[in-house]
Amino acid sequence: MSTPLDPAPLPETSGGTLVEERPQTQTGDGDHERFAHYVKKDKIVESAVLGTPVIALCGKVWVPGRDPAKFPVCPDCKRIYEGLRGSDDGDGS
Repeated sequence: MSTPLDPAPLPETSGGTLVEERPQTQTGDGDHERFAHYVKKDKIVESAVLGTPVIALCGKVWVPGRDPAKFPVCPDCKRIYEGLRGSDDGDGS
């Protein structure tokens, strides 16, 4: 006989691995929340339509929902973006 304070019994498991289908989004992680981030344009549209998370150049994963024009650009995203653009030196290689 169990009392209301007894914990519920745990289900039997086969020792398999639990795989979470939904990606983890970062929330309240400090600096990432204070910046606008660089994301591929097609992913922004997909996120707006389907509500799927996006991944910024710096690695932040989240579902956009605010006006990025109101925040400074993430310094990590900016550095990575400029590095990508700087690798195109115009010689066609």
